[in-house]
Amino acid sequence: MTNLTAGPPLVTLPGFLAHWQGHRRLTRRVIEAFPEDQLFTFSAAPPMRPFGALAWEIQQVSELTLTGLLTGEWIEPDWRGGTSTDRARLLRHWDALSARLDAEFLQVDPAFFGQTHRLPWGEMSGWEAAIYTIDNEIHHRGQGYVYLRALGTEPPAFYER
Repeated sequence: MTNLTAGPPLVTLPGFLAHWQGHRRLTRRVIEAFPEDQLFTFSAAPPMRPFGALAWEIQQVSELTLTGLLTGEWIEPDWRGGTSTDRARLLRHWDALSARLDAEFLQVDPAFFGQTHRLPWGEMSGWEAAIYTIDNEIHHRGQGYVYLRALGTEPPAFYER
Protein backbone atom coordinates (compact mmCIF):
# COMPACT_ATOMS: atom_id res chain seq x y z
CA MET A 1 0.00 0.00 0.00
CA THR A 2 1.25 3.45 -0.88
CA ASN A 3 1.74 5.94 1.92
CA LEU A 4 -0.08 9.08 0.85
CA THR A 5 0.85 12.39 2.41
CA ALA A 6 -0.88 15.69 2.06
CA GLY A 7 0.68 17.76 -0.66
CA PRO A 8 -0.11 21.10 -2.17
CA PRO A 9 -3.73 21.66 -3.22
CA LEU A 10 -4.65 20.63 -6.72
CA VAL A 11 -6.19 24.04 -7.34
CA THR A 12 -4.86 27.19 -5.76
CA LEU A 13 -6.90 30.36 -5.42
CA PRO A 14 -4.69 32.19 -7.95
CA GLY A 15 -4.98 29.21 -10.32
CA PHE A 16 -8.77 29.11 -9.96
CA LEU A 17 -8.99 32.87 -10.51
CA ALA A 18 -6.90 32.59 -13.69
CA HIS A 19 -9.17 29.77 -14.92
CA TRP A 20 -12.33 31.78 -14.19
CA GLN A 21 -10.95 34.91 -15.82
CA GLY A 22 -10.00 32.88 -18.90
CA HIS A 23 -13.63 31.85 -19.28
CA ARG A 24 -14.78 35.44 -18.78
CA ARG A 25 -12.40 36.69 -21.48
CA LEU A 26 -13.70 34.06 -23.92
CA THR A 27 -17.36 34.81 -23.15
CA ARG A 28 -16.65 38.52 -23.62
CA ARG A 29 -15.35 37.74 -27.12
CA VAL A 30 -18.56 35.79 -27.83
CA ILE A 31 -20.61 38.84 -26.77
CA GLU A 32 -18.53 41.01 -29.10
CA ALA A 33 -18.90 38.53 -32.00
CA PHE A 34 -22.67 38.97 -32.20
CA PRO A 35 -24.04 41.36 -34.78
CA GLU A 36 -25.28 44.41 -32.86
CA ASP A 37 -28.89 43.86 -33.91
CA GLN A 38 -28.88 40.15 -32.96
CA LEU A 39 -27.30 40.02 -29.48
CA PHE A 40 -30.58 40.72 -27.67
CA THR A 41 -33.06 39.46 -30.27
CA PHE A 42 -31.89 36.21 -31.92
CA SER A 43 -32.58 32.83 -30.35
CA ALA A 44 -32.64 29.36 -31.86
CA ALA A 45 -36.27 28.78 -30.93
CA PRO A 46 -38.64 29.97 -28.22
CA PRO A 47 -38.51 29.60 -25.26
CA MET A 48 -34.71 29.86 -25.60
CA ARG A 49 -33.45 33.31 -24.67
CA PRO A 50 -31.21 35.55 -26.78
CA PHE A 51 -27.51 35.40 -25.93
CA GLY A 52 -27.58 38.94 -24.55
CA ALA A 53 -30.03 37.76 -21.86
CA LEU A 54 -27.84 34.72 -21.17
CA ALA A 55 -24.76 36.94 -20.88
CA TRP A 56 -26.55 39.10 -18.30
CA GLU A 57 -27.41 35.93 -16.36
CA ILE A 58 -23.75 34.86 -16.42
CA GLN A 59 -22.79 38.32 -15.18
CA GLN A 60 -25.34 38.28 -12.36
CA VAL A 61 -24.49 34.74 -11.19
CA SER A 62 -20.78 35.62 -11.21
CA GLU A 63 -21.39 38.77 -9.18
CA LEU A 64 -23.63 36.89 -6.74
CA THR A 65 -20.92 34.25 -6.30
CA LEU A 66 -18.07 36.69 -5.69
CA THR A 67 -20.17 38.67 -3.20
CA GLY A 68 -21.31 35.47 -1.49
CA LEU A 69 -17.79 34.11 -1.18
CA LEU A 70 -16.58 37.38 0.30
CA THR A 71 -19.49 38.19 2.63
CA GLY A 72 -21.56 35.04 3.15
CA GLU A 73 -24.58 36.86 1.71
CA TRP A 74 -26.09 35.07 -1.30
CA ILE A 75 -28.73 37.54 -2.43
CA GLU A 76 -30.71 36.61 -5.54
CA PRO A 77 -30.18 39.14 -8.33
CA ASP A 78 -32.94 41.16 -9.95
CA TRP A 79 -32.93 38.90 -13.03
CA ARG A 80 -35.07 41.21 -15.18
CA GLY A 81 -34.53 44.69 -13.76
CA GLY A 82 -30.76 44.42 -13.50
CA THR A 83 -30.24 44.07 -17.24
CA SER A 84 -30.53 46.09 -20.41
CA THR A 85 -30.39 45.57 -24.16
CA ASP A 86 -27.31 47.76 -24.54
CA ARG A 87 -24.14 45.85 -25.45
CA ALA A 88 -21.90 48.69 -24.24
CA ARG A 89 -23.57 48.67 -20.81
CA LEU A 90 -23.26 44.88 -20.58
CA LEU A 91 -19.55 45.07 -21.44
CA ARG A 92 -18.95 47.88 -18.92
CA HIS A 93 -20.51 45.74 -16.18
CA TRP A 94 -18.58 42.70 -17.45
CA ASP A 95 -15.26 44.54 -17.33
CA ALA A 96 -15.99 46.05 -13.91
CA LEU A 97 -16.70 42.61 -12.46
CA SER A 98 -13.57 41.16 -14.07
CA ALA A 99 -11.53 43.92 -12.41
CA ARG A 100 -13.33 43.29 -9.11
CA LEU A 101 -12.52 39.57 -9.36
CA ASP A 102 -8.82 40.42 -9.80
CA ALA A 103 -8.92 42.82 -6.86
CA GLU A 104 -11.04 40.80 -4.41
CA PHE A 105 -11.19 37.07 -5.16
CA LEU A 106 -7.90 36.24 -3.45
CA GLN A 107 -9.31 37.77 -0.25
CA VAL A 108 -11.79 34.89 0.10
CA ASP A 109 -10.97 32.83 3.19
CA PRO A 110 -9.95 29.38 1.90
CA ALA A 111 -11.97 27.75 4.72
CA PHE A 112 -15.10 29.38 3.30
CA PHE A 113 -14.92 27.13 0.24
CA GLY A 114 -15.51 24.00 2.30
CA GLN A 115 -18.49 25.41 4.17
CA THR A 116 -22.09 24.85 3.08
CA HIS A 117 -24.01 27.94 1.98
CA ARG A 118 -27.65 28.59 1.09
CA LEU A 119 -27.80 30.04 -2.44
CA PRO A 120 -31.03 31.09 -4.16
CA TRP A 121 -31.07 27.73 -6.01
CA GLY A 122 -30.04 25.44 -3.15
CA GLU A 123 -27.35 24.54 -0.65
CA MET A 124 -23.79 23.93 -1.77
CA SER A 125 -20.24 24.44 -0.61
CA GLY A 126 -18.28 27.51 -1.59
CA TRP A 127 -16.26 25.43 -4.07
CA GLU A 128 -19.41 24.00 -5.59
CA ALA A 129 -20.84 27.51 -5.94
CA ALA A 130 -17.67 28.79 -7.61
CA ILE A 131 -17.51 25.79 -9.96
CA TYR A 132 -21.25 26.05 -10.68
CA THR A 133 -20.70 29.64 -11.75
CA ILE A 134 -18.13 28.60 -14.34
CA ASP A 135 -20.22 25.61 -15.46
CA ASN A 136 -23.21 27.93 -15.96
CA GLU A 137 -21.06 30.26 -18.05
CA ILE A 138 -19.74 27.40 -20.20
CA HIS A 139 -23.27 26.06 -20.73
CA HIS A 140 -24.66 29.40 -21.86
CA ARG A 141 -21.59 30.26 -23.91
CA GLY A 142 -22.18 27.00 -25.80
CA GLN A 143 -25.65 28.28 -26.66
CA GLY A 144 -24.01 31.46 -27.91
CA TYR A 145 -21.74 29.40 -30.19
CA VAL A 146 -24.78 27.68 -31.70
CA TYR A 147 -26.51 31.03 -32.22
CA LEU A 148 -23.43 32.56 -33.87
CA ARG A 149 -23.14 29.61 -36.26
CA ALA A 150 -26.86 29.87 -37.08
CA LEU A 151 -26.25 33.54 -37.90
CA GLY A 152 -23.34 32.60 -40.17
CA THR A 153 -20.74 34.09 -37.80
CA GLU A 154 -17.60 32.19 -36.85
CA PRO A 155 -17.38 32.07 -33.04
CA PRO A 156 -14.08 32.62 -31.22
CA ALA A 157 -11.88 29.55 -30.78
CA PHE A 158 -13.09 27.96 -27.52
CA TYR A 159 -9.57 26.97 -26.50
CA GLU A 160 -8.17 30.51 -26.68
CA ARG A 161 -8.81 31.89 -23.24
